[in-house]
Amino acid sequence: MLSVIPNPPRIGLPIDGSEDLFPVRRVYCVGRNYAAHAREMGHDPDREPPFFFMKPADALQVVTGSEPVPHPYPPRTENYHFEVELVAAIGTGGRDIPVSEALDHVYGYAIGLDMTRRDLQEEAKKLSRPWDLGKAADASAPIGLLHPAARIGHPQRGAITLTVDRAERQRGDLSEMIWSVAEQIAFLSGYFELHPGDLVFTGTPSGVGPVRRGETMEAAIEGLGRIALAVA
Repeated sequence: MLSVIPNPPRIGLPIDGSEDLFPVRRVYCVGRNYAAHAREMGHDPDREPPFFFMKPADALQVVTGSEPVPHPYPPRTENYHFEVELVAAIGTGGRDIPVSEALDHVYGYAIGLDMTRRDLQEEAKKLSRPWDLGKAADASAPIGLLHPAARIGHPQRGAITLTVDRAERQRGDLSEMIWSVAEQIAFLSGYFELHPGDLVFTGTPSGVGPVRRGETMEAAIEGLGRIALAVA
């Protein structure tokens, strides 16, 4: 049986130290998972149940190498924000995964950015509408090399930072997550059956803000290196 249109390409993440690829299925993103970021967005950082939104897999922009890669500024916004995040890649799936076993399901970790058309997101919030126009723009999920947990372990702490034109804009520590990676996976698996290839963007520290055309962002997580993007 033939497809009536060309098959869309499957998104694959390059793996550090390997020529193999990690095929991507779904992209889940947690909201307001660092207390200081929750406060800057006008919310109480108490441990309410986490909430999630999704990005399409083809919103990923794979970034490799040390030189900045062009990143397209999306249309219909004048307030385009950066959010640096640790990304966990699911290697084995499951449903109702216990917290104590959740990290066994993680293949590896990467640096990611949850780029956001903040003006569109804020408008959607006011109108009680979905966030898709704000969160799911083309190339709105830059991501670096995937580092296997079998080699680096499971990062529990370490600096997570973002600079714009070398000026630091975000700085936090992975230990400051309100909900740990294991807790996020356990919670998600109660609502969805997780599968190999799923990604979880695990939240951003405080300092989110706009980036403009012509500026260069550099995101870094201790133990995972850095990625750089030049906003086109």
